[in-house]
This record gives sequence, C-alpha cells and structure tokens, in this order.
Amino acid sequence: MTAARLTREDVAHIARLARLDLTEAELDRFTHDLGAILEYAGEIQAVDTSRVAPMSHAAAGGDARADVPALRADTPEPSLPLDRALSNAPDAKAGLFRVPKVREGKEDHG
Repeated sequence: MTAARLTREDVAHIARLARLDLTEAELDRFTHDLGAILEYAGEIQAVDTSRVAPMSHAAAGGDARADVPALRADTPEPSLPLDRALSNAPDAKAGLFRVPKVREGKEDHG
C-alpha cells in the first residue's frame, strides 16, 4: 500500500488548525520536511517486528536486563519552595503563575 503524499494544502490546513501563520517559504519547507518524516515513518512501519518482544521502555535498567525498567525509584522529596518556584516567573501574582488568556489567537493578560 502506498501512502498518499503530503500536499501543501494539507500543511496549510494543519497550520490553520494549530493557529500558525506560516509564510509561503515556510509552507514549502514544512511540506517537504513533514513529507520526508511521514515517508520515513512508513519505511519503519514496513519493518517486520513480529519476532520482537513488546517493550514498555526503549532502554533497560542499570543492569541492562530487559525486564528491569529504566526508571528511577519513586521516592518522595521536598517540594520546591514557592518563592523559589516563582522567582523567574515573568508574571506572578498571589503565589500563582499568570499566563496570557488564549482567545482567537490573541494574547491578553486580562
């Protein structure tokens, strides 16, 4: 089965859905780049993996055994103090991070 090629119109539609305003040059570049990514993904899907055991993680734990997850122990640690957490926030008020409202693609700090 041959996958349909990504068109410039597809990229323009995706950009509109993501509320991105792309230039003509960006549309051309992303059409090419995203098309290449999708083509490569198709090549990967064609690889026979029927004899490969399912994995939950791409890397094994420290002892390199496939049955040991590559995650750190889940141990409680003290939280970051509020004043330190907010120290680099561009807009903080009453101990909270303030972020712009999202409305029709426009920023508003209302």
